[in-house]
Amino acid sequence: MSPQTPLPLSLGVIVGSLRATSVTRLIAENLVAGAPAGVNARFLDIADLPLYNEDLDIEVADTAPAPWTRFREEVRAADAILFVTPEYNRSVPAPLKNAIDVGSAPHDQNVFAGLPAAVVSGSPGRMGAFGANHHLRQSLVFLDMPTMQQPELYIGGSYDLFDDNGRLIDPDMTRRFEAYMERFVAWTTRHPKNPT
Repeated sequence: MSPQTPLPLSLGVIVGSLRATSVTRLIAENLVAGAPAGVNARFLDIADLPLYNEDLDIEVADTAPAPWTRFREEVRAADAILFVTPEYNRSVPAPLKNAIDVGSAPHDQNVFAGLPAAVVSGSPGRMGAFGANHHLRQSLVFLDMPTMQQPELYIGGSYDLFDDNGRLIDPDMTRRFEAYMERFVAWTTRHPKNPT
């Protein structure tokens, strides 16, 4: 890691799966565990976000659902966002898309704008949720999030990567996770959060 990398770094982590025993969450937790010292990660809950409905944002000021307000404030407080997603029907899960819609609204109040981002995807199949990864990246372009392009991280065979305690059992994968997070921290140096 470059010595000029600004730390500490407040990292928001958004996991696309809502399952309590989600392998996607295990991937995210192990990525965070492999991050350089000084990265302070916070998992941003998307499970309680009501489906986005513009009427709830524009009818009366300051009446948006409390979970929307909480989520938007958490995103604003982050220096960068790490998205970790499984693939549902060649796309991202509905709760993740809803979180993007909630955070990008109302019009001209997109809390994601200017935040550096990275996308990691995983699946039990060989393709590592390639479709979801790239579908999500399309949204991040519109959200104006400078998203790390290399290295890419598509994690296939995800059900076989962890022990009973949720730790990676493959030392090579552990090193890949550490290298990925080091590169992402360096990415945030080159593309720092836009001042608001």
